[in-house]
Amino acid sequence: MRMRKKPNLIPRLEACGSLVVTEPKERRGRWRELMPSAKEVHLELGCGKGRFTVGTAQAESDVLLIAVERVPDAMVIAAERAKELGLTNVFFIDADAADLEAYFAPGEVDRIYVNFCDPWPGARYAKRRLTHPGFLLRYRKVLGEKGQIHFKTDNHDLFEWSLFQFPKAGFTLSEVTRDLHANGIQGIMTDYEEKFHNLGTPINRCVGTIGSLPERPEEAQEEPEEEKERK
Repeated sequence: MRMRKKPNLIPRLEACGSLVVTEPKERRGRWRELMPSAKEVHLELGCGKGRFTVGTAQAESDVLLIAVERVPDAMVIAAERAKELGLTNVFFIDADAADLEAYFAPGEVDRIYVNFCDPWPGARYAKRRLTHPGFLLRYRKVLGEKGQIHFKTDNHDLFEWSLFQFPKAGFTLSEVTRDLHANGIQGIMTDYEEKFHNLGTPINRCVGTIGSLPERPEEAQEEPEEEKERK
């Protein structure tokens, strides 16, 4: 569902100006200048209204968090949440995940969060999924030596498919679960996550850590036949 246009969007964004980076390309290689004391730099792709964003920034005050969101009407809500809480370790950019190399230098990011991305069902749309090897290989270029991707989704098919994509781009999987909150709430939820958890939908999660690239990235492992048929 397309988000309704927010009234007074521009002045609302301007009011959060200290947290919104309008020229992110000029920050390439210099993000830590925003927080010289930062232990790490984390990146969230698709922050939406920012519940996970502000919760994570609060919980990890020694980490610099950059939140990416392509929908300004959602980003303004996230920025207002952060401003209201007086957070100084989170910044927002209107950018595309396909262009991360234009905004971040090699090795500049320590962790990337991919939460509840569009599953893009259907084989012809596979390359648009944020866990497609094409995207994963882009993430490698901005992640550091021990960089990680933390992935969460309520979509079972997307998750099972994604588990076969991470190794193709040289990521080692860990913390794989198909029911994250089975024994109580784990970590910080997004607004979307809480909604579907309350409906009884299991939440899937995994962590991909940079490892050695296979000889032929994107083609290193074949998907099981049942996964091919499902697409």
